[in-house]
Amino acid sequence: MTALETLKSLNRDTISAAEAARVLSCDPQYIRMQARKNAKKLPFPVIFIGKCLKIPRLPFIAFMEGGASGLSLAHLL
Repeated sequence: MTALETLKSLNRDTISAAEAARVLSCDPQYIRMQARKNAKKLPFPVIFIGKCLKIPRLPFIAFMEGGASGLSLAHLL
């Protein structure tokens, strides 16, 4: 089962930066840093609860499946 398939099978609304990073094959710290610096540059929404970063699972899956046209993983760097 791929990391994306694993996310699809979860029964919760949000995922962690580490879970998203497994799908994106990047360091989760890159996601955290960009979210703090300028979350609007990320191609998927993020939520901060205090210092804790959460990513809405369904919008992230939609992005990974091409639902966010015009955006690419290059926005993370």
